[in-house]
Amino acid sequence: MATRFEVAIPVGTHHDPVAAAEDALDLIDELEAQLTVYRDDSEVSQLNQTAADGFVEVESHLFALLSRCAGWTKETGGAFDIATGALTKAWGFFRREPSVPTQPARNEAMRASGTRHVLLDPARLAVKFRVRGLELNFGAVGKGYALDRAAELLRVKWGVRSALLHAGGSSAFAIGFPPGDTRGWPIDLQHPYEANASLGTLYLRDAGLGTSAATFQFFEYKGQKLGHLLDPRRGWPASGTASTSVIAPTAAEADAMSTAAFVLGASGAESLTRLRPALGAVVLPDESTRLMSLPGRKGEKSESAPRSSPASDVPCSPFDSERGGQSGLLAFNIAPGAFSPTAHVDHSQ
Repeated sequence: MATRFEVAIPVGTHHDPVAAAEDALDLIDELEAQLTVYRDDSEVSQLNQTAADGFVEVESHLFALLSRCAGWTKETGGAFDIATGALTKAWGFFRREPSVPTQPARNEAMRASGTRHVLLDPARLAVKFRVRGLELNFGAVGKGYALDRAAELLRVKWGVRSALLHAGGSSAFAIGFPPGDTRGWPIDLQHPYEANASLGTLYLRDAGLGTSAATFQFFEYKGQKLGHLLDPRRGWPASGTASTSVIAPTAAEADAMSTAAFVLGASGAESLTRLRPALGAVVLPDESTRLMSLPGRKGEKSESAPRSSPASDVPCSPFDSERGGQSGLLAFNIAPGAFSPTAHVDHSQ
């Protein structure tokens, strides 16, 4: 999954932590082999190649994940959608050779994208695509899902009661809490632009965390910074947000909702946490893109990136330097003491 997975089990909390961690990592390897779209023989790649011809039976856990993703797509109004492989390829992010597609290419990719074209048969655990060219891509949720499955194995098979599972800097799941700190496992939220800076520390306990940011995968186009996180509703890179971090009951849901919050902007993140009380979010708006205009406005080319809702639209007080926090940083539905923002971060970029 193009990242480093880690399993941390505190010394003295389990009789054989190394064996338990290795077992969890072996499971993650198996899930990578199932979900990847970079190998033709993976189950998801095979599904992408054949599901337009008729219903294809899939493994039970994969079907359950597909069903959950379909629900999240509906709940977020399409801001999160795994049926966007055609769009990812049209923009060149699949091979990490990004460029703006032609209008006909983007229209064709939009035609072949969207969970609305994915039919699920619960009785047979089978999947069918209504349009040819549609491809599923679990890049926005796969790491969190793998962490959830690994955490379940640790708890059920090995009896682990305290552990932190981590996938790079974007996904995590906490089992219990570390010895001596009932707040939970401390997770630094990396600043999206400053390599050695942090937005603050979130304390995670029996929950998942997902972070979305276009930190590394982006390119410049007509003075705009276009990242790999696409808005499935428009077929264009999302703008207006620098980073979003979401706490949820599972890491897969946290990944999905952080992606949706990145696309929807701060006001959308606020709405998600109101509709789903189990969610918490930390959002850093991107000041450099707040003035971007909507496509198709008079005197502007349609290639202009859509503008997300500015932070000023959100009924929430940001952390600011006078309160010891990061100016412009917004937090929604975070429990008292669960998040400590940094005293100051320079995000002038």
